[in-house]
Amino acid sequence: MLLKSPPPLSLLTLERENHGGPISSSASTCNALKNSCGLSALRSTSRGNTGGGFAIRASKEGNSRAIMDVVFDPFEEVKKELLLVPTMPQASLARQKFSNQSEAAINEQINVEYNVSYVYHAIYAYFDRDNVALKGLAKFFKESSMEERQHAEQFMEYQNKRGGKVKLQSMLMPVSDFEHIEKGDALYAMELTLSLEKLTNEKLLNLHTVATQNNDVQLVDFVESEFLVEQVEAIKKISEYVAQLRRVGKGHGVWDFDRMLLNNA
Repeated sequence: MLLKSPPPLSLLTLERENHGGPISSSASTCNALKNSCGLSALRSTSRGNTGGGFAIRASKEGNSRAIMDVVFDPFEEVKKELLLVPTMPQASLARQKFSNQSEAAINEQINVEYNVSYVYHAIYAYFDRDNVALKGLAKFFKESSMEERQHAEQFMEYQNKRGGKVKLQSMLMPVSDFEHIEKGDALYAMELTLSLEKLTNEKLLNLHTVATQNNDVQLVDFVESEFLVEQVEAIKKISEYVAQLRRVGKGHGVWDFDRMLLNNA
């Protein structure tokens, strides 16, 4: 913050007029004003006036330095930043205090989000089959797949915002059948979902650790505010779905559970 000095004194007169009252000025007062404010004091006498007066003017030779020292000098402190501005066209201009470790960790998280989205999309396709026909579960996993893809895009946008480079990695082909003799396909798919959500949470915590180790408070805030709270809530919701499917078994209860998912907004 730049502290402003008082407005300059253009003209100040202190004269004793013939018709005015006495003033309590002295040579010491004049010298004090001259030394502290950069003013020159001229003792004036006029014909027909028995007493002397003081005319105080702003002096060109006075001290023009601000009374209070400057706390922040942007033009001086910005010099070191100017030296850091990249000149190569391939280099990011926005990058600041963004380590290579943080950049690599974000790319890894992008790959995690896309892989999870890919698995959820495969589960959606399974429950949407004509011989399975559980439309509520199909709707749930389709929305889950889109949500994980959106998370990946959020990390991609943040990577570009910080001056990093997005590097997409390969994804493994997920299985296409989710039948399970003992548990049934609905419970098996939901338990798999719970495991994937917990794995995603672990990956997010690893990213948070990398950001903390590199003193990247902006990345820490991004992960905490955008993902960690939501991830805990998702794990809680999927845990409840697993518990409910374990209660209803593989019979007609799965149909009721599917109707519940289908009617959810």
